[in-house]
Amino acid sequence: MNEFSLAPIVIVLLVSVIAVVLCRKFNIPSMLGYLLVGFLAGPGMFSLIPKSHATDYLGEIGIVFLMFSIGLEFSLPKLRAMRRLVFGLGGLQVGITMLSVIGILMLTGVPFNWAFAVSGALAMSSTAIVSRILSEKTELGQTHGQMVMGVLLMQDIAVVPLMILIPALSGNGGEGSLWAALGLAGLKMLITLGVLFVVGSKVMSRWFRLVAKRKSSELFMINVLLVTLGVAYLTELEGLSMALGAFVAGMLLSETEYRFQVEDDIRPFRDILLGFFFITVGMKLDVQALIGGWQQVLMLLAILLILKALVVFAIAFKMRHSVADSLKTALYLAQGGEFGFVMLAISSQINMVSLELEQAATAAVLLSMIIAPFVLGSSDALVGRLAKSSWDMKSLDLHSMLVETMSKSDHVLVIGFGRGGQTVGRVLAQEGIPYFALDLDIARVQVARSAGEPVSFGDAKRREVLEAAGLGRAKMVVVTLNNMHETQHVLDNVLSMYPNMPVYVRATNDDYVKTFTEMGVEEAVSDTKETSLVLASYAMLGNGASYHHVHQTITNIRHSRYASLEGLFVGSDDGAGFWENGKTVCRHAFSLVQDAYIVGKTVGELPLEAYGIKLLFIRRRTARIENPESSFVLESGDILVIVGRKDEIISFENWSLQGS
Repeated sequence: MNEFSLAPIVIVLLVSVIAVVLCRKFNIPSMLGYLLVGFLAGPGMFSLIPKSHATDYLGEIGIVFLMFSIGLEFSLPKLRAMRRLVFGLGGLQVGITMLSVIGILMLTGVPFNWAFAVSGALAMSSTAIVSRILSEKTELGQTHGQMVMGVLLMQDIAVVPLMILIPALSGNGGEGSLWAALGLAGLKMLITLGVLFVVGSKVMSRWFRLVAKRKSSELFMINVLLVTLGVAYLTELEGLSMALGAFVAGMLLSETEYRFQVEDDIRPFRDILLGFFFITVGMKLDVQALIGGWQQVLMLLAILLILKALVVFAIAFKMRHSVADSLKTALYLAQGGEFGFVMLAISSQINMVSLELEQAATAAVLLSMIIAPFVLGSSDALVGRLAKSSWDMKSLDLHSMLVETMSKSDHVLVIGFGRGGQTVGRVLAQEGIPYFALDLDIARVQVARSAGEPVSFGDAKRREVLEAAGLGRAKMVVVTLNNMHETQHVLDNVLSMYPNMPVYVRATNDDYVKTFTEMGVEEAVSDTKETSLVLASYAMLGNGASYHHVHQTITNIRHSRYASLEGLFVGSDDGAGFWENGKTVCRHAFSLVQDAYIVGKTVGELPLEAYGIKLLFIRRRTARIENPESSFVLESGDILVIVGRKDEIISFENWSLQGS
């Protein structure tokens, strides 16, 4: 009989969903929910998931996909430019952290071999946690984000010699074999990465072009998985980390035209498997080890959170980075990492550390990873409190912005200088209308400013930045941000500071047109609806309509806030909005079967208001009946066309057919 059971998997999935829903509800990072699930489902509590190499390996695949998607954000020129951060800041961080930890542990009576193994584990930081939070906070492109990624890359590289040195120091190899192993590993690393960069850069684009020409979405998806896992497997064969190989694969694709499609395709696998990685991390928590050796756990935790942060800050500041960037980098790296678990496990297997020290170090690394999201989530506030000079630097930036905008009045303040913002700016410049733009992409701002564009780096969610950008002297504000939650925050600031300020805002989702209008903006422009209106204009002109008639028709639709376009039929390719917030208004049609509950009832008996539903029209055979009287009797075969929220539509349709 098959001993395999789906019950543990179903239970884990159920607990995962409940935990993540609760985390989202209380604005807690979802990764903490996964850690909690791992602890509850692991051997520490209910033993629903067996602890094995297979589960750890599956979790590591999540890191592979994460590093691949991060690699898509980088490019070879950017990596070359970061070599000082990777080998300078990163190399010094690993070396000085290890020496400091070895010194502290030996002072407490720990043998050198044990101290070396633990120091290697504590020198690592969590690529999964840090990269995800940097990505969510859109800080990968900022100075401290690049500093953090440089150090994380160096840590991945450092794993290779450390995994050779640990067995050698345990007495499982002589000095000659040690140097031979290190030399061979270095040679393998150079050859493997060299082949990937030289050959891969020439092959990757052609290979993806060949696959894309087949015009098959599933083939393209399979190819993405093949490249991600294939390159990771090749680097693993050569003794390098799979994560490093996946990062290289992502970089090779970053300069091709397929970058964004690949990023969209890989996201579901990355998020699901990364969630499983955090579950496997939670499984490692041993309550007995926490209770039995709590003093040693606290000491190692302090080394991770305090000593490691001090080392990173000192190195970064010595390398002439600003106080704020140095502090943020230190906070982002002040926790243990997934490779630390691997090193501790290997060290324990070859008796490189005692079982008690291995359990204490594992618990300290895990606790630091649990604390990390809370620390990183409030890093801006912490930096503001810890470093007055960072506020001085911000004041200097604001002063520079204020000086630059002082000569401007009756200008247009453009918030967001992406493609939309730049298009607005160029049209205004052609018409001789002054404008000033704010953007949070430091690389884009630097390039634009060097080209003479009136743009500055600044967060429009901060009121002092808006004031420095001349909001009080502006004639109007144009908001072109991609993130609608940030747009709401910006609008709240602008309209509370200057309620009479005309504001024109971009809405990427039709639902936000009403939201922004209710907030008090002059006009909320829908991406999808405006594109459709332009196409409809061409269609009307092509059918002989006059320019005046077309202009009047489109103007009326805009003045009505797109009321006549309300409620579209939702398909499989545009249901994301519903799953995000449950508020998408859409159009739906359903037929009344012979035994439907409302057959024989009148329109006036339908609880439309109770369900929040609007009845657009009824189709009876070939007739379209609009605005039916309340006495209109419904018959079998009638098709009701309604508008409402999707969850309300489902409830109303169920009631119409079943009566409950």
